[in-house]
Amino acid sequence: MRPTLQTVADAVGVSRSTVSNAYSRPDQLSTDLRDRILSAARDLGYAGPNPTARSLRRGRAGAIGVLFTTGLSYAFSDPYAVQFLRGLAESVERHDTGMLLIPMSNTDEEASARAVADAVVDGFCVYCVPEWHASLAAMRDRQLPVVTTEIRDDHRGDEIQVGIAERPAMAAAARHLHALGHRDVAVLIADMAPATAAGPLRVDSPDAIRYYVDRERAHGVAEVFPWAEVTLINAAGNSRGAGAAAAAHVLDRAERPTAILACSDVLALGALDAVAARGLRAGADISVTGFDDVPEAARAGLTSVRQPSVSKGALAGELLLENKRETADRRVLLPTELIVRASTGPAPSRS
Repeated sequence: MRPTLQTVADAVGVSRSTVSNAYSRPDQLSTDLRDRILSAARDLGYAGPNPTARSLRRGRAGAIGVLFTTGLSYAFSDPYAVQFLRGLAESVERHDTGMLLIPMSNTDEEASARAVADAVVDGFCVYCVPEWHASLAAMRDRQLPVVTTEIRDDHRGDEIQVGIAERPAMAAAARHLHALGHRDVAVLIADMAPATAAGPLRVDSPDAIRYYVDRERAHGVAEVFPWAEVTLINAAGNSRGAGAAAAAHVLDRAERPTAILACSDVLALGALDAVAARGLRAGADISVTGFDDVPEAARAGLTSVRQPSVSKGALAGELLLENKRETADRRVLLPTELIVRASTGPAPSRS
């Protein structure tokens, strides 16, 4: 028979609550009594109280759940995600709290929703999760504190938002290219909708892009360039290889655009790889811009929109863990800046 709390209590000759205190409130017991209880537990093969039950009794789980984009490996491979999670982890450590990464599957949304429903956490941080995903409804059903990394008018009023103004940030990159004489441009996105095919997309308006962040950034381009004349290219994922493959669709055209605006630095770095592979020069034969300004962007000479990464994660963690629901408008708008480097230059002559 599997040993229980009562088994240990009977063996030592104490109450169940005394055994429980040996694990959760050791300051309530003498060192000798606690050592006797833990020794008896080891001899009986008792591993300790159920963590979920203990957290319910304390009224605190001691962890936050991070609803995290599409795959767990992304947390360790995408440079911006790594920096954001570093900032979040710094806040978590200051509050003596843990962090549970919950990757969102696009092929089995219900499994992700169950993971969210079962997560033993005190609140949730939402990072790059598409608005249609079933996990968001499961999260909101929990009625726990929530912080998201998108500034949106249609967010629930009790959710704290920490993010940037996506549309004007991308418009700054578009205006930079327009001032350099570019008129024929392509926009590189990584649409997270499972049914969306990779390659050229024909949509009448940026509103047809399902993922909020890419949709807003495409709107920023449309503020500067006539949308009907913009080529929209969808990558198979937000990776450097996917960016290179997607950029190939426009680079191999007879009349290629003079500039590519990528919705992330990872995609833009892939586009630079594709440019170099074809013997072209970024900033001369074709211009490329990115978004995020990760460390590799500077090394590659990539013009990029800089947004906070580590500080964004740290602030999201602080607001969530301190549960500052009184934050003005429950939103914190962070600054962005266009960093101009060698990957952009005057539009080449069509002659």
